[in-house]
Amino acid sequence: MAEIILQSTITCPACGKTTTDTMPTDACQWFWDCPHCGAVLKPKEGDCCVYCTHGDVPCPPIQQQAGDCCG
Repeated sequence: MAEIILQSTITCPACGKTTTDTMPTDACQWFWDCPHCGAVLKPKEGDCCVYCTHGDVPCPPIQQQAGDCCG
């Protein structure tokens, strides 16, 4: 089994700046406030969390191929 990556770099679509964040392993992150511009990011329809939509690494449950991490 591959090692789970817990760090993801989120790129804000509003300001284009990036922030590296530690992902939770036990819950989905539905909202995320950009520390640079204050925009509230949400996942795209079909994605389970902001990391899967805006991050460079998907959330831990998706990395583990656990399917729907929120279901």
